[in-house]
Amino acid sequence: MTTDSTATDSPATRSALLVRHATNAVRAAVLTAHGGRAEDHTLSRPWHLAALRMRPLLRAVGAGLPADHVLLGEIRYRHRGWNDGAAADDVRRALAELAARHGPVPVVLVGHSMGGRAALRVADHPAVRGVLALAPWLPPGEPTAHLDGARLLVLHGDVDHVTSAADSSRFVQRARAGGARAGMVVLADTDHAMLRRLPTWHTLAAEAVADLLRARPVPGGLVARTTLPDAPAAHL
Repeated sequence: MTTDSTATDSPATRSALLVRHATNAVRAAVLTAHGGRAEDHTLSRPWHLAALRMRPLLRAVGAGLPADHVLLGEIRYRHRGWNDGAAADDVRRALAELAARHGPVPVVLVGHSMGGRAALRVADHPAVRGVLALAPWLPPGEPTAHLDGARLLVLHGDVDHVTSAADSSRFVQRARAGGARAGMVVLADTDHAMLRRLPTWHTLAAEAVADLLRARPVPGGLVARTTLPDAPAAHL
């Protein structure tokens, strides 16, 4: 089921949550947050490439989850840019809309590029059970103090020339030092668009989301396997 309660496309009033699948008994949710630009105040549209890129991944993640109670949805930004954290504000708006519609259900956020940064910014939200960040944009100095106790996993390609795997690794190390249960997987021979080795991106994302949705992670789960204090990242 796809629903969108937006009556107008005005950035000030448009819904921040686009539901792709839901039933009447929603007990958990997975929301994707797509990429964007550092500064861009033009209207974000659902047919932009950054948004389209996440839909097959959301379907792949959903295929591994119980269809009868997990809501699948997308974050709808007001504008295409990060714009001093406005994209993260849109994630918070989507979480508020989700709670208003379905109550306080646990959420896993899956963000690509700018969306990964936005998702990690709100990882301390009480509804967020975990964050999966795909090739995230994490510039030096990106805050981690709010991540104490948070569960997060970063997947990054080793030939990404748009965002930096090294920045992601440093972010994960700082997050761990501050108390986060954070891990990272570096994918060999793959880039920012996640087109190379696409099945691997989808398989790992599905495994990670299923692990993050659990109230108690499985000891051998993907996140647990990549949180050793003496290793910044697993390599695949």
